[in-house]
Amino acid sequence: MIPAQFDYVAPTTVAEALTALAEAGDEGKVLAGGQSLLPILRMRLNSPEKVIDLGRIAELREISEDGDSIVIGAMATHDAVLRDQSVAQHAALLTRTLAEVADPQVRHRGTVGGALVHADPAGDLGAAALALDASFVIAGQGGATRAVPASEFFVDLFESAVGDDELLTQIRVPKHTGWGAHYEKFVRVVHQWAIVAVAATVRVEGGTIAEARVGLTNMGSTPLRATAVEQALVGKPATDDAVREAAAAAAEGTNPPSDLNGDADYRKHLATVLTRRAVLAAAGGAA
Repeated sequence: MIPAQFDYVAPTTVAEALTALAEAGDEGKVLAGGQSLLPILRMRLNSPEKVIDLGRIAELREISEDGDSIVIGAMATHDAVLRDQSVAQHAALLTRTLAEVADPQVRHRGTVGGALVHADPAGDLGAAALALDASFVIAGQGGATRAVPASEFFVDLFESAVGDDELLTQIRVPKHTGWGAHYEKFVRVVHQWAIVAVAATVRVEGGTIAEARVGLTNMGSTPLRATAVEQALVGKPATDDAVREAAAAAAEGTNPPSDLNGDADYRKHLATVLTRRAVLAAAGGAA
C-alpha cells in the first residue's frame, strides 16, 4: 500500500528537530531508521501530518568513550555499533546482542535509539540495556535534558519514558571491561523476533561468579531483569550444576504472553533453559 500524504522535514540539529516536533504536536512522527515506522505508514495504521527525519543530524550518529562509559548516539545504526571496537571491548553484551538482530539489511538501516524508543518487549536491545545498567539521555524543549536509567525507561508495551515533545539523543553504557557476555535467542524462524531471549553478562574471579547481570526478552510487557538469578549466581562456581540451580528462578516475577508461538508456561520454561545457556556461555568468555 501507499502511505497517506504527509509533510516531510529533515532537520540538521537536535534543536531544529525539537522545534519541528513541537510544531507538529500530536500529528508528528519521528523517523529514525524507519524499520518500524515505514511499514506502519505503508499499511496506513498511522497517518501523521508531518514526518521528522533525524537522519541528517550528524551528532546523533557518534559513538565515543567518556570516562567509564560508552556513549552511543541514538541514530547510530545497529551495524555501526556492532562493528565498533570500543563497544566490543567494554560492552561486549551489546555486540553479542546486535549480532542477533534481524538480518544485515535491517542492521544497516535500523538505529539503536529507534529500536529502544519503540520499546517492543520482543525486541533484542532492551534486555541488554537493562543488564548493562545503561542510561538514556533525553532532550526536551528549550534545551532541557534529563537522564533516565534503563530500569525506568521502559514504561509499558511500546511505551518508553520519552515524551511526545522529546527526543532520545544518547545511550550511555557503563564499561563492563573483562566481563563475559552472551545473548541466547530462541526463534522458530531465523531473523524473527524472539519467542524468548536472555542477555547475560558476568564477571568471574578464580572460577567463581563475582557479579552477574541477566536481562529477559519477551517475558512481559517490557524487558525485565532476572534479579533473583543474579543474586543466586554471586559467589557460585561457574559450573553447569550451580548455574542450573540459579537459572531455575529466571521466570520469577515475569508475565510472558501466550500466542501462536507458545503459551506463558512454555515461555517460563524456556527462560530457565536459555538463562542457563547464556550464563554458562558468558562465564566461559569472561577475562
